Amino acid sequence: MTKSVEAILDAAQQRAREAALPYFGAVTPTEAHALLQARVNSRLVDVRTRAEWDYVGRVPGSILIEWNTYPDGARNPRFLDELRKRCVDLDAPVLFICRSGQRSDATARAAKAAGYSMAFNVLEGFEGDRDPEGHRGTLGGWRKAGLPWIQG
Repeated sequence: MTKSVEAILDAAQQRAREAALPYFGAVTPTEAHALLQARVNSRLVDVRTRAEWDYVGRVPGSILIEWNTYPDGARNPRFLDELRKRCVDLDAPVLFICRSGQRSDATARAAKAAGYSMAFNVLEGFEGDRDPEGHRGTLGGWRKAGLPWIQG
């Protein structure tokens, strides 16, 4: 059974309170997908690098804005400018996803500081944490949840 939007928002805010997050909330990949389906003004922003989008995969329809640039790993100085151009409604849900949930936490914090009232971190990210063998995609993440993605 799919959670209602209200239940997803409540869970996201509860996680934010428990972790003392400054942004609206944190959602699981499944909750993120449900929220994106239910709220047409919601946006998913993938903050990984171009190499990750091209070689690992990405979510169809997501907005692609690097937080750190490839290959040098430098912070993208145009991140907020690009975000403002692509996500103009400061009150619409903006969900940030990265590989495992770390960069997306940083971008949700930056978005909140820039005035986005409903900034979210997608927990587990696209690939999730590493398993004991050092592989990603087996313990959690968007792909592990069986949600839509493309590669190449």
